[in-house]
Amino acid sequence: MKQPSNRRKIIKQILAGSAVVAATPFIPSVASSTMEINKKLKGNINHSVCKWCFDGLSLEELCIAAKKMGITAIDLVGPAGWDTLKKYGLDSSMCNGAEISLVKGWNDPQYHATLIENYTKHIDLVADAGYKNLICFSGNRNGMDDMVGLKNCVTGLQKIMAHAEKRGVVIIMELFNSRIDHKDYMCDKSAWGIELCKQLGSPNFKLLYDIYHMQINEGDVIRSIQQHHQYFGHYHTAGVPGRHEIDETQELYYPAIMRAIVATGYKGYVAQEFIPVAEDKLSSLKKAIQICDV
Repeated sequence: MKQPSNRRKIIKQILAGSAVVAATPFIPSVASSTMEINKKLKGNINHSVCKWCFDGLSLEELCIAAKKMGITAIDLVGPAGWDTLKKYGLDSSMCNGAEISLVKGWNDPQYHATLIENYTKHIDLVADAGYKNLICFSGNRNGMDDMVGLKNCVTGLQKIMAHAEKRGVVIIMELFNSRIDHKDYMCDKSAWGIELCKQLGSPNFKLLYDIYHMQINEGDVIRSIQQHHQYFGHYHTAGVPGRHEIDETQELYYPAIMRAIVATGYKGYVAQEFIPVAEDKLSSLKKAIQICDV
């Protein structure tokens, strides 16, 4: 006598299960992918991404996508964007806005007065916002000898380092390649940048070791990280050649590079700075995070 009732109950359960299955495709794929990535993130690398590489997205859109991927910071964002980062609980892993330009930097005394004023103000802005890193640039040679430029950088930067130390802000000069992308840029060799760090003698001055740039200019990336990591305060990635995705289409093997970084005890950020060429640019970013999450 109870069989019809039980049968109806079973049919209802089956139909309910079918409804759930049918509804599954309508769940946004990015959400399910995000859950999968977050489960796999190992926590050894603090992941960031450079805003300028994803100009097709607003800062807010990039923040939303980054948050879902487990990325905890956005790189190269100035004061105008900090409220948006804070809205999504993201760090500003490398602040900018104090520089004049990439080619007019600390190696030329004619820019020192402007740079000292800009950086003194920006150090306070960065510190008051609760951030740490502020980028700077050597500038181009324009016929200047490298040792003269080094001395000029020391003279100028010394004027702001005491204030940076007092406020807990790290001034970080980026290494660029001068063979392809930034011809004539002075800080194009890790040895030059390391000597600048030594002469300044401040724990609050470091180098941004851009893996893409240094692979082009000097190679031997892992050995450089192992031997000189104490001078590197930040890392950028990109594929060589072309500055595109860091996948199997390029020559660098990023898992090994990331393991070398982790082995040094580095606790800062690694920021993706590749220019995606794939149609689905966020999928490229997601894959890059997976590649680097060692």
